[in-house]
Amino acid sequence: MGGHGHGEPPYKIPDYKQFQVKGIPQLEELERALCQRGLRDPWIRNEAWRYHPGFGTRWGRAKKVFFRGFSIGLGLTIVTVALEKGLGGGGHGHGHEEAHH
Repeated sequence: MGGHGHGEPPYKIPDYKQFQVKGIPQLEELERALCQRGLRDPWIRNEAWRYHPGFGTRWGRAKKVFFRGFSIGLGLTIVTVALEKGLGGGGHGHGHEEAHH
């Protein structure tokens, strides 16, 4: 079903039952606060994955978002600048001296 003949996906979708509110202090507190107001959020467990140890810390997630590919980009920039310098600079600065005379 689904997939359209492309084979198995390159990732494994975790079973939703593995994510529980129990044991996650932030979500347990939210559940208690809602209960005090006579409310209940049946979908709260959908946020449990954010606190799962495999997902990492908030800082770790931010680093993945903002610095993904940084080392490759920096390396390619260094190679590009080195090639520009080594092959003559790409025409910068040529002809400007004559215009001022």
